[in-house]
Amino acid sequence: MKKILLSFLLVALFQHMYAQHSIIPAPVNYESTDAVFALDNSVSLNIATGDQQVQRHAELFQSFLKNNGIDVAVQTKKTEKTIIVSLLKKENPTLGSEGYTLSVDEKTITISANKAAGIFNGFQTLQQLVPTELETAARINIGGCEIIDYPRFGWRGLMMDVSRHFFSVDEVKAYIDKMAEYKFNVFHWHLTDDEGWRIEIKSLPKLTEVGAWRVERNGRFGENRPYPKEGEKATYGGFYTQEQIKDIVKYASERNVTIVPEIDFPGHSMAVLAAYPELSTKKEAKFVNPGSKFAEWPGNGTFKMLIENTLNPADEKVYEFVDKVFTEVAQLFPGQYIHMGGDECYHGYWDEDPAVQKFMKKNKIKDSHELQSYFVKRVEKIVSSKGKKMIGWDEILEGGLADGAAVMSWRGMKGGIEAAKMEHEVVMTPTTFAYLDYTQGDKSVENAIYASLSLEKSYSFEPIPDEVDPKYILGGQGNLWTEVIPNLPYAFYMTYPRAFALTETFWSPKEKKNWDSFINRTETHFSKFDAANTSISKAVLEPIISIYKEGDKLMCALKNNAQNTDIYYTIDNTYPVQFGQKYTAPFEIPAGDLSLRTQTFRSNKPLGRALLIHRTELEKRVKK
Repeated sequence: MKKILLSFLLVALFQHMYAQHSIIPAPVNYESTDAVFALDNSVSLNIATGDQQVQRHAELFQSFLKNNGIDVAVQTKKTEKTIIVSLLKKENPTLGSEGYTLSVDEKTITISANKAAGIFNGFQTLQQLVPTELETAARINIGGCEIIDYPRFGWRGLMMDVSRHFFSVDEVKAYIDKMAEYKFNVFHWHLTDDEGWRIEIKSLPKLTEVGAWRVERNGRFGENRPYPKEGEKATYGGFYTQEQIKDIVKYASERNVTIVPEIDFPGHSMAVLAAYPELSTKKEAKFVNPGSKFAEWPGNGTFKMLIENTLNPADEKVYEFVDKVFTEVAQLFPGQYIHMGGDECYHGYWDEDPAVQKFMKKNKIKDSHELQSYFVKRVEKIVSSKGKKMIGWDEILEGGLADGAAVMSWRGMKGGIEAAKMEHEVVMTPTTFAYLDYTQGDKSVENAIYASLSLEKSYSFEPIPDEVDPKYILGGQGNLWTEVIPNLPYAFYMTYPRAFALTETFWSPKEKKNWDSFINRTETHFSKFDAANTSISKAVLEPIISIYKEGDKLMCALKNNAQNTDIYYTIDNTYPVQFGQKYTAPFEIPAGDLSLRTQTFRSNKPLGRALLIHRTELEKRVKK
């Protein structure tokens, strides 16, 4: 009787395991069944279409299985156990171009879609159904299910800045690989800035001969990074040849990712001016900024450039230069959009230049904001003449928005709302939810910068404001600026898991979003990243510390948003934390030379890092 009961319990446990999915982003509809598909070397892959892109997607899935010890053969006929991939003869309008259906029973896994992009997304979901602990076995059990899935938004993007730090071709491909796994479909490639020009323009060779290289400096960007010394050689940097760019574009396309190149004008152009100083107002010799301080930010939203880094909008040769650049850029990138930057453009040098002021008077341009608008409108005409659509940061609204331009709203949602009300297309990417370079955990253990963005905050993002017509919101995007991100492992650490929160926002139905479900699924993907030796932040598992005053008392509140956790702490310089106090309510931090130690636990096992913060640092956290 005991053996029968034990067998029953094991079967029930097995079925419960497979009734829960860990898919990110959450599918539109998922229904589990009692079936189990045993995926092993006896399984065949039946590609029921001659579409070459589908065949390529199937080859990528074969490679995934082979890396996990399973070698499936392609067969034209159905075998005893088969994975069938097919394009629908009669399109299902609900699925659109990227949706799919996925069915798993004992003998068959079926992926169907209208287009090849849907097949690719179906394969990504199927890969996520592979349990982490079985991924290296010669047999993989996949729980039975019926899935109908399609995206909420057409633009699901991640931006990678390769100017502040250069990333190799293989590193860019690895970043694209990971984003494609989670159904991002736009790679915004920030190719130029003050710290380096990264794209070969054959008609303007100095852009890469000079603009792609800066003197070597280490440590944080800012005043502790000295300017180049006289005669010092510029050896740090790099660029992508046009052949390399074509290769990356093709690689991304095979993974359902469109690349949107960004060439940042008229500001952020110090690397340009190092190569061609005659395109500035002062026409003085420049250097590629090695991360040194060359701007002052008083903290009121304004700034002043200490070195000119803007193109001269009153010089016709500037537009000849821009035309040459975008002629070659348009030929390299087959996507619809080209990003022209347009952000953080300092107008001070324009205001001081007599020739610029004369130009403004002649053309009845009343101020520098209208002058920037004049520049943006000229650039938009250049971009559209190449058969492309221009998109820019929300500063391109200032002084008047160019006809046909799309807006990427980063300074909150305000610019996106304004553009949408003007019936322009918008990509929402506000700093408050989508800036992946922001600190994501407690600053005592993170590479702290000027702002913070938790996983919880990213997950609360809603790209469609109530007051706009949703049809103008293309979607959203996370942005990875790399001033403090010098290598790929750290780029992954900063991108994930917050990119999980963003992809679920951009893909899944709004009503499907649920934090408890999301954090449980995220923890499963922590294991997947660990198994793949890929960096990911687990800061969400650590205590969230809030410090405040209650009269003269320094008080501390702790919380954690993961499920089924306990927080322990000590405030008497003792450890290990596990044998300290279990947190139940806010407590006083007494005066003295002491530190708070705290850590999250589940079933008496630690989660994440232990935090150690001296009282003097805690005092600084009290909001004035």
